[in-house]
Amino acid sequence: MVSELREILEKVARGDCSVKEAETQLRLFNIVEVARLAKLDVSRETRKGIPEVIFARNKSIPDLKKIIDAGLQAKPVLLLSQLSSEQINATRKHFEKKYDINVYGEGSMVVLQEQGYLPKSRGGKVGIIAAGTSDRRVAEAAKVMAIQMGCEVFVAYDVGVAGVHRLFPELTEMIEQGIDVLIVAAGMEGALPSLVTGLVDIPVIGLPISTGYGLGGEGLGALISMLQSCSLGLAVVNIDNGIGAGAIAALIANRIAQK
Repeated sequence: MVSELREILEKVARGDCSVKEAETQLRLFNIVEVARLAKLDVSRETRKGIPEVIFARNKSIPDLKKIIDAGLQAKPVLLLSQLSSEQINATRKHFEKKYDINVYGEGSMVVLQEQGYLPKSRGGKVGIIAAGTSDRRVAEAAKVMAIQMGCEVFVAYDVGVAGVHRLFPELTEMIEQGIDVLIVAAGMEGALPSLVTGLVDIPVIGLPISTGYGLGGEGLGALISMLQSCSLGLAVVNIDNGIGAGAIAALIANRIAQK
């Protein structure tokens, strides 16, 4: 890899390659391989504005430590998702002396970062609404993702249709703040995203949550309800995919902020 990078730089020096062409080629090389365990795409954020996220579920603690070590050598911040309490405790014990470690949504998202690190602001504004307190766990993953992508994030939790009067003051404040896109997380019957979409003139991303009772109670009912919505302007991600919702919301918001 070193020799290939040198060849690109020599082409630029000779005038055989433009700076723009070299930049494109250099981005393609920035992959970190971890002892045949993983290949970290540490240039993803540079290439498309979305940071690399390590999916921790089913990874052994020794393997997870190796992956984290490699990631933090390449970047000042690393995101991890779906950590067990055992993985969280081991991560704290191994890394807390050198890095700040923040846990969100009961381990749905963990951020390790160099002390004092702050994401660079990109100007986008994202609103996140969660129907119930039980939906907060996944909504927090969306929040963290959007913040790490440089957005200002506004949140309102426990404002579902069972007490819809709670929604309107929170939603009004978000609109007044000039949010560019809105994530609406809901479990149970998943009605809140359709309701919100009918009230606002900005893109809404429905985030179905695996909370509920009986048939469809693992998020399927909420997902189908959102997919069947007759309220135009609503897009839907998969069940519990807070990371995906946060990423697409931040891309939209940051793109708008560039105008």
